[in-house]
Amino acid sequence: MNQIQRLFDIDPWKIATKTLDKQNRRLQESLTSTGNGYMGMRGNFEEHYSGDHHLGTYLAGVWYPDKTRVGWWKNGYPDYFGKVINAVNFFSLTIKVNDTTIDLATIPYEDFYLELDMQTGILTRHFTVKVADATIRFNFERFLSIVKKELAVLKVTAEVITGSATITIDSALDSNVRNEDSNYDELFWEEKASGKENDATYLTVQTVPNNFGIERFSVTALMKHDQKSLATTPAPLAISDAFYYEAKAGETISFEKRIVVLTSRDIPEENQVTKAVELMTAYDQSFATLKAEQVEAWKKRWELADVAINGDPAAQQGIRFNLFQLFSTYYGDDERLNIGPKGFTGEKYGGATYWDTEAYAVPLYLALAKPDVTKNLLKYRHNQLPEAHINAQKQGLAGALYPMVTFTGIECHNEWEITFEEIHRNGSIAYAIYNYTNYTGDETYLQKEGLEVLTAISRFWADRVHYSKRQQKYMIHGVTGPNEYENNINNNWYTNILAAWCLKYTLTSYHRLKDHTTVTISKTEQDKWEDIIDNMYLPADEELGIFVQHDTFLDKDLMPVTDLDSAELPLNQHWSWDKILRSCFIKQADVLQGIYYFSDQFTLEEKRKNFNFYEPMTVHESSLSASIHAILAAELGMEEKALEMYERTARLDLDNYNNDTEDGLHITSMTGSWLAIVQGFAQMKTDHETLRFAPFLPSKWESYAFHINYRGRLLAVTVTKEAVTLKLVLGEALAVSLYDESYTLVDEITAAMNN
Repeated sequence: MNQIQRLFDIDPWKIATKTLDKQNRRLQESLTSTGNGYMGMRGNFEEHYSGDHHLGTYLAGVWYPDKTRVGWWKNGYPDYFGKVINAVNFFSLTIKVNDTTIDLATIPYEDFYLELDMQTGILTRHFTVKVADATIRFNFERFLSIVKKELAVLKVTAEVITGSATITIDSALDSNVRNEDSNYDELFWEEKASGKENDATYLTVQTVPNNFGIERFSVTALMKHDQKSLATTPAPLAISDAFYYEAKAGETISFEKRIVVLTSRDIPEENQVTKAVELMTAYDQSFATLKAEQVEAWKKRWELADVAINGDPAAQQGIRFNLFQLFSTYYGDDERLNIGPKGFTGEKYGGATYWDTEAYAVPLYLALAKPDVTKNLLKYRHNQLPEAHINAQKQGLAGALYPMVTFTGIECHNEWEITFEEIHRNGSIAYAIYNYTNYTGDETYLQKEGLEVLTAISRFWADRVHYSKRQQKYMIHGVTGPNEYENNINNNWYTNILAAWCLKYTLTSYHRLKDHTTVTISKTEQDKWEDIIDNMYLPADEELGIFVQHDTFLDKDLMPVTDLDSAELPLNQHWSWDKILRSCFIKQADVLQGIYYFSDQFTLEEKRKNFNFYEPMTVHESSLSASIHAILAAELGMEEKALEMYERTARLDLDNYNNDTEDGLHITSMTGSWLAIVQGFAQMKTDHETLRFAPFLPSKWESYAFHINYRGRLLAVTVTKEAVTLKLVLGEALAVSLYDESYTLVDEITAAMNN
């Protein structure tokens, strides 16, 4: 098992520490990231910090196309690699006390405290410094409003404890920022304008030109303080306001800063300053009022989303941290947006959209938000269907190939084995349509947009397969499955079964809805698809009783992870890529991903044999891995393994399991902790028009409880050592199954725990 690294105290609602860990400052910054769906930032200090850290502020939908850099070019490669870009540092302060710059990397301090309150989304910090004969206690409090999406709010107080202090604050908007993931020396911004407007200070910048015809984004940040500045000073890509205070022992100075941020995604550049001033005026409320508004808005979110765990404080903190970061990243307000694997917390993976959304995020948002939120995620893909056609055409194939990585629908990933071999993501786009329709019972999306997407995906699969005359089977060669520790393999079981399922689901939906859709599938196509469905090659081994991951997997030197020296883990940080590819070790659920998707199609014994064969060889070095294993282990009654996998997915970042959280959180995999509890421990399943539960309670827990939205109802589920209670909070009566017994849920059902 990997060594965990725990920087923050265990607390059910807080991420807090009394230690400034200078050696792990980047990790602390990642874990105290905040966002509001429109913008977000790492937990950087407001004041200057000269030690090693990663300054990062990111704006939803704002990115830059960089030339893909590879050793040689191949036909079909993307023209560019898209990436999120570091944006204006709008909380920037330079604080001096008696002419000494406050920099915790260089000056002595005491009484340090850092806290992210997950109930409210408010980040606070305090520390005490002694400068000359003055002792000053600084306190910082900030948040990004989830009510007023363009608004960021900061309050600083400085209490003079002893002596006297001259305090100066330079408050800046600073776009002299660089990315750390690549192109380290490049600036992605050029200044367009800066100045004063209506007692507020603004900076407008634009992304530098690119060679690909991609729109250039303009951003305006406008700041206003609770007092007038002594001077406003422009600088290249920056502008600052200066403030001066004198205070003696027993006195406290207070400083407030409000920022409105607008981008050309919503407001044309020429109108941004005027609109920003308008919003700043509209948002002219006291700090206390804005804070109270923030607290109330988060309270409403938690009333639905919270998972309450008794008996295991670390597990409780983990699930709440993940839900907080998910909803700070995406809450479904804008169908042009999706969920990046790092959200607003870092630059790795380019900040773009992956298949993680459809596979892992959709089930959570279906249950914890209104249906429109998930529908917006589906619309995002439908809106990009024309670009998906282009991606397939570049490969000389029919239909639509959804990208592995994208901002616009056009593929912008620069690794061949991922971009053009990991085509299973096409199946997850289709599965999300099924998931939405199956869970909500709403077929209106499927009738039009859904069938358009499904048909295009199916045409891709029908062209991508080839027929083996020798085996008299359809096969798919040259792919990478979910296990990215193998490339260019033939007949990945998961990819093959997913392709066949896509064809079948599309045809079934088409036949049922063809009188209500404009989609047309010819008789020739239908016959071909039926033939593929009936004759798809699915590798299996009868002696082992397993589905074989791909054609030559069983020819490898098979061994469990426990045979490795723990010092070699994570493999991706210790082994060469060649050695990894030749090994049997599995990055994440592959065959088991398919069993999870199509759970009702397999027997418990099939699930058990495949789990027992593949899990011991799985290193879980993808953040997406643990949740699937937790769900299947729970169904198989493997409580210890299920809890181990839950703890791994719930505290993956909080405990830095894979030693890679310093460059950002694993946002899309954060759904895994919720999936592990609800689909795993509670065994919530919905298929064949039936909602089912079969909960168990981990032995170290006293109870757990959660809510779900389901087909216009709100349900509360509580699991204790003695009983399971299902309560209908809102909505009409509902037929449910509990431990395979049928009930009509009208008010409340309580059943004894089935241990």
